[in-house]
Amino acid sequence: MTKLSPVQEILKQFWGYEEFRPLQADAIEATLQARDSLVVLPTGGGKSVCYQIPALVRQQLTVVVSPLISLMKDQVDALRSLGVKAAALNSSIPANAQQAAFEQWQAGQLRLLYVAPERLLTDSLLERLRQHPPALFAIDEAHCISSWGHDFRPEYRMLASLKNHFPTIPIAAYTATATPEVRDDIVRQLQLENPVVLVGDFHRANLTYHVQRRQDGYNQICSVMDRYRGQAGIIYTIARNHAEQLSEYLNRLGYKTLPYHARLSEQEKTKHQEALEQDEVEAIVATIAFGMGIDKSNVRYVIHAEMPRSIENYQQESGRAGRDGLPAECWLLYSASDLMAWERIIQQSSDEQRTRARASLKSVEQFCHGLTCRHQYLAQYFGQSFNPPCNACDVCLGKLAAVAEPLRISQMILSCVWRCNENFGVGHIAKVLFGSREAKLVQFGHQELSTFGLLKEHTQRQIRDWIEQLLSQGFLERAGEYHVLHLTAAGREVLRGEQTPILVQTVKASPGTTSLQVFDSWEGVDRELFEQLRQLRRELATEAQVAAFIVFSDATLRDLARRRPTRRDLLLSVHGIGERKAADYGERVMQLIRQWCIERNIPSDLTLSNVSRSDGHSLDSKPIKSNAIAAFPLFEEGLSVEQVAERLGRANSTVHEYLITYIKQHDITDSSRWVEPSVANKIRIAAQYTDNDRLRPLFEAFHGKIPYEILRITLACQSVENTHLGHNRYLGGTPD
Repeated sequence: MTKLSPVQEILKQFWGYEEFRPLQADAIEATLQARDSLVVLPTGGGKSVCYQIPALVRQQLTVVVSPLISLMKDQVDALRSLGVKAAALNSSIPANAQQAAFEQWQAGQLRLLYVAPERLLTDSLLERLRQHPPALFAIDEAHCISSWGHDFRPEYRMLASLKNHFPTIPIAAYTATATPEVRDDIVRQLQLENPVVLVGDFHRANLTYHVQRRQDGYNQICSVMDRYRGQAGIIYTIARNHAEQLSEYLNRLGYKTLPYHARLSEQEKTKHQEALEQDEVEAIVATIAFGMGIDKSNVRYVIHAEMPRSIENYQQESGRAGRDGLPAECWLLYSASDLMAWERIIQQSSDEQRTRARASLKSVEQFCHGLTCRHQYLAQYFGQSFNPPCNACDVCLGKLAAVAEPLRISQMILSCVWRCNENFGVGHIAKVLFGSREAKLVQFGHQELSTFGLLKEHTQRQIRDWIEQLLSQGFLERAGEYHVLHLTAAGREVLRGEQTPILVQTVKASPGTTSLQVFDSWEGVDRELFEQLRQLRRELATEAQVAAFIVFSDATLRDLARRRPTRRDLLLSVHGIGERKAADYGERVMQLIRQWCIERNIPSDLTLSNVSRSDGHSLDSKPIKSNAIAAFPLFEEGLSVEQVAERLGRANSTVHEYLITYIKQHDITDSSRWVEPSVANKIRIAAQYTDNDRLRPLFEAFHGKIPYEILRITLACQSVENTHLGHNRYLGGTPD
């Protein structure tokens, strides 16, 4: 066995990992050599380890500058749970706790001290730093020091004097989002001397990006949340009242959410964020304009209900999904009204800031209407290359289809703009092409134009989308206070047939398809055991008064439910479990697993070679009998779901999943064995008049009187029947 280096030993001992993520080891080495450094790692890349491990190696203090109180708390809680002496100094910390931190510092026991930038350079703290100097200043969210960045904070500019006060102490700057221009500015502002500059890969393979025009925004949001019931998500809006209204609406539908914005008190913000971290709510609805520091690793989806203000913001905010490395979805819903909302906000800025803000917003607009791989666009924006297909975005997954006659449609649109004397906006032009006869259009006589009604076979929403695509490709431009459309030189070339734009339209997903085609992260996982472990995690977190993800990440829980360890040596081989966590939580975890395996007469202490996969084969491809397949003969005997559940020792909900699989596998079209024919008939009729891609509208159509399980069984049989007829109209799988 290869001997671990001292830094690897610490990584294994405290964090339970044997290997570093890309560039972490290089960043740690630069710090241990007392060199200045700039480290750019995308959200989830593990920046904090880069300054935490050197503090433990050298057994000396590192001062961490952070702008967000909530993020400081998460970091300090996580470190303390690992047995590391850490503290924070900010307005939320009681005086006695601050005094205790000072005493630990003076005694040489403190390893990491988190402070806000404005607090760091106060006279009193500077004097303490001179008396007991740290080994390193770590500047988190370093992009805040650059006026070229997306989140410039004037208080960060004070950090430029750090080198004057402490010329011999190295500075390490960390950020998740920085273009080459911003990186140069960070180095310049902090006066870093010959720094080591490390830039990570901005491609996050486990994230699937979807970009859609906001049509029925609430339903679009619900469709994502329905796929992840009981799992954590973040939803972003532009304005405070939007966040509150959306949260209230979702709660009325039965979801559990809380708002998060700058108008909340510090106590309310802390309470709401902790509710998400403790899995007490499904999602936080937060404002884009207000930074929410969150260190939760198992966020399964991030939805931008409205357009973000910059690509940097979007990269950072969407990057909060899937930090545990497991698949996650990022949805961006946009409309022209978002641009107007941001323009009103931008108008309040200085001239220089307005120019930069508009350029940033233009990049977001191009991303929304762009037709290239989303991963490629993001990578190129930050100065990196990426070769599609990524198979993890709407473009590469074929969710968008090219329009058959793009030149003809583009010429119709551009001609309409010209015939309206380039004096109207997107909405008006779409109405003319659609053939609307509303009063304003008739007032201008536009019903007499030759372009009137040329695209009447399409919806106004689709026409608006094509206009936006022409804008993003530079064939049209907005002008003036009212954003009227003007043709560009390239647009005139299209009218002459000298260029052909690319126009696309959204393709409706086929039944049974999934947007997550990155990898099967549930392979070999006992899902019921996973849920039991999640419950135990909540209990352990409550007892320790820390966030649930600090105890174990979802990736760790899945690996536990995969291997089912009951011995300490095997527990330490599980992803994310080091000696401290094994000591603190190991016995409770192993006791649960041991009891679970005894009650169900299933093996424990599995190695990767004999862990079963969800398709009924082991990871080394040896066939084994899965629980789902074991249920099939029982269904053949005519046993009910409840009887099968009792026979197999499984929950009713799990056996319902087996039944849906059984129906599909055996091509069953008659649901009468499980559903009263009269009820099934009502469901089939109602499904024709509801959003049949999701079960919630159908559930609500019956006022909740028909259970989801009955709806799913009926539609599963209908789906099989339609497949035979060649329709594929209904979904019979997981609520979508």
